[in-house]
Amino acid sequence: MAKPKIHPTAIVEPDAKIADGAEIGPFCIVGKKVKIGKNTKFTSNVVIEHTEIGKDCTVYPFTSIGLPPQDIRYKGEKTKVKIGNNNVIREYSTIHRASVSGDKITSIGDDNFFMAYVHIAHDCKVGNNVIMANASTLGGHVTVDDYCFLGGLVAVHQFSRIGAYSMIGGFSAITKDIPPYTTASGDRAKLYGLNAIGLKRQNFSDSQVRSLKQAYKLLFRSKLTVKEAIALLRQEGNLSEEVRNLIDFIEENKRGICR
Repeated sequence: MAKPKIHPTAIVEPDAKIADGAEIGPFCIVGKKVKIGKNTKFTSNVVIEHTEIGKDCTVYPFTSIGLPPQDIRYKGEKTKVKIGNNNVIREYSTIHRASVSGDKITSIGDDNFFMAYVHIAHDCKVGNNVIMANASTLGGHVTVDDYCFLGGLVAVHQFSRIGAYSMIGGFSAITKDIPPYTTASGDRAKLYGLNAIGLKRQNFSDSQVRSLKQAYKLLFRSKLTVKEAIALLRQEGNLSEEVRNLIDFIEENKRGICR
């Protein structure tokens, strides 16, 4: 395995741990408490500190990772960012390290694609295979589950959760939790049905999609309350795994569900 390549103009703290095959391009600043995985590449002008980033990631110019949170309560406590493998982070993105009000880690999983000007605030938890389009923004303590798509200029309110396999249209303001498998859009976003195309692209079967459509209609388009709809679904029995996931998400939410 090739040794790491570090451009002469880069500034690297002596305690930084840089794996074989990694590349640190021109004018990058690798600060304190940084660990960089194999074959990860910083193209140029990347600033990073207090971060662990895995292998095979590519970080584009003018991105900052691991800088202090935009939280007035933060007083320099030991917190960090943890990023998995095979992530693409495009120009001018910002990912802040955690505050002290959670588990002290801002975490990002594997195989994500963050387009230019994305902002991921302190204490966020982003899963795997997430796409965030240009200038989409997560407030502090937001959770984004696996296989979500956030359109351009989406803004997600603090402590909200975006359910797995959901899709949010551009320019949307998210103030309540978005249920998994759904599409949402608009200022104070509303639901617009299942993310049927996205589910098919992820190889969900016709029967899986059909069961979710039936549950969606009962939960969100009938005259029943959500509590009544959930009771009726459970009474009918033989729920698919996806419908159980949808019900669990609704029952676990704390901010209210987008309707």
